Amino acid sequence: AQHLQRLVADLRTLSLADAGELALTRQITPPDALLGRVAEAYAPVAQKSGIELAVAPVPPALPEVHVDVERMVQVLANLVTNALRHTPQGGAVTLGAHAENGGVALTVTDSGEGIAPDVLPRVFDRFYRADNARSQNGDESGLGLAIVKSIVTNHGGTISANSELGKGSTFTIYLPAASA
Repeated sequence: AQHLQRLVADLRTLSLADAGELALTRQITPPDALLGRVAEAYAPVAQKSGIELAVAPVPPALPEVHVDVERMVQVLANLVTNALRHTPQGGAVTLGAHAENGGVALTVTDSGEGIAPDVLPRVFDRFYRADNARSQNGDESGLGLAIVKSIVTNHGGTISANSELGKGSTFTIYLPAASA
């Protein structure tokens, strides 16, 4: 029943986001505040798993972003959850931010198993799972990254993934800088 409730909630969020009707309560926010909040929330999980979770030093004078903080934390939390799930004990997950093309790039990088090249183009597709055996516990709907992409798009941003098998993955969210 809980899995079905999460699935219905995920489908509703995705439907609203795809229709451009997802309510966003935007505020101007420093990117390092978003990263710090997510790192703090997931530090106990990382520690229990024997994975180093860190925020890379953020460059000074990094532009702020105009985002719905709760939705952007949801996006980063999804990426960190996936990174922790696919990074072995002794590995690392690093959150970062840097200026890029007049905006800000937020990154989640892991030293995990990586994503196969034939799978990488489909990771943001609805209900797509690279390996169904990984989700036998019923906790994954296959909608997480589709929701992430829709939320980022609703913020006027983009998201991409780069990966190498056996070396890890980096997910990069590009967001426009907040207007002065």
